[in-house]
Amino acid sequence: MNRHVVPAKPVFKAHAERPSHLLRLAVCGPSQVGVGLFVGCIVPMIFRDDFRFIEGPSSTSQYTSYVAVACAVLLGYFIAGRLGRHTTNRYMSHIMPAFAISYGLMICMILLWRLDYSRLFLLISFFNVQVWFHLIAVLAQRFDRPRFDIVPFGKAQNLMALPNIRGKLLTIPDLQGRRPDGIVADLRADLPANWERFLAESALEGVPIHHFKQLGEDLMGKLEIEHLSENNLGSLLPSFFYLKIKQAVDGAFAILILPVLVPVFALVAIGIKLDSAGPVFFRQPRIGYRGQVFMMWKFRTMRHNHSDCDDERNRAMTRDGDRRITRFGRFLRMTRIDELPQIVNILRGEMSWIGPRPEAVALSQWYCEDIAFYRYRHIVPPGITGWAQVNQGHVTCADDVQCKLHFDFYYIKNLSVWLDLLILFRTITVVITGFGSR
Repeated sequence: MNRHVVPAKPVFKAHAERPSHLLRLAVCGPSQVGVGLFVGCIVPMIFRDDFRFIEGPSSTSQYTSYVAVACAVLLGYFIAGRLGRHTTNRYMSHIMPAFAISYGLMICMILLWRLDYSRLFLLISFFNVQVWFHLIAVLAQRFDRPRFDIVPFGKAQNLMALPNIRGKLLTIPDLQGRRPDGIVADLRADLPANWERFLAESALEGVPIHHFKQLGEDLMGKLEIEHLSENNLGSLLPSFFYLKIKQAVDGAFAILILPVLVPVFALVAIGIKLDSAGPVFFRQPRIGYRGQVFMMWKFRTMRHNHSDCDDERNRAMTRDGDRRITRFGRFLRMTRIDELPQIVNILRGEMSWIGPRPEAVALSQWYCEDIAFYRYRHIVPPGITGWAQVNQGHVTCADDVQCKLHFDFYYIKNLSVWLDLLILFRTITVVITGFGSR
């Protein structure tokens, strides 16, 4: 598959045509970078200096701006390629974060070295680069998307039910002169001999062969575990080194941001006290890293000592329109401000900023009884936000929890700084939109 700024597994439309040679040239990597450098470096100078840029930089600020923008475009393209591996059907959601990071880093370096630069130049450049790479993403999404042929045996044909896949279900073991971008098959199914020969011959001709489960994982951002085997659970072991680095970064960032949060905590505490009687904070035992129980802190968002449920499991659940939630508590939940006291858990090493959400002890025990491999999600520290939260939101019923578990497994398997950065930027969107809150 082509490696564009957009991911290699986009949303498909059945009526899309094959791209022209000109379009293929436009969406290839070198063209994207080349035009990105032009719209980022040259076009802003045209507006500023009326083509006098041809004579070369006339000041130190112009030279600094040229170099900074060129580095930002190259770095942003690199970061977008890494983030794009996990964007699944949100095929443009990584472009803005990628170039925001690259331009932000360049500005930080300029300020650190106290160099002269043009703010207007960088602003125009950032806008132009965003427009260009979003345009390329739309063109690639519409015209340059991989097409798959699906072998009609086993579970591979279930992929046809996905809303974001473009594929052709084969009826005979023959490509009939076509050359798809890949062939998808259930490699664990018992295939007829002629279909096995077809896959072998296709592979020899250079056509990629994909296992349906891997492709479904890439398309949906979820990982299902069906069997206790080395290929599944063994491949999900996270990097111990990265977990240690992440824990150190979590603690350092918590220490830096704590003085900023103290005034916010004071205002929230006043709001909670004015809205309803009861304590400011809500503490609840949760299942954390490696199955250890810890006390999680939150701002109280429900009426104190009020419950419509006698069962401990039901009390731990929050449903749509839950009458226990206070007016101010609903705002705290929608903006996720109620989660901020968990910075205490981060400082104590019990949680991370990003990871699978910790469940209440009663709910976790229930899920462990009904859902296979549920306890495996505790192999990484829990987080304030996570991959399941930015993709699915808050869930309670067993079926939704099963889906949430698949998101958690995907996060564990693909644990990296790039996936954490993508979750961080999506969390900002979630906070702004209130997605998934209850």
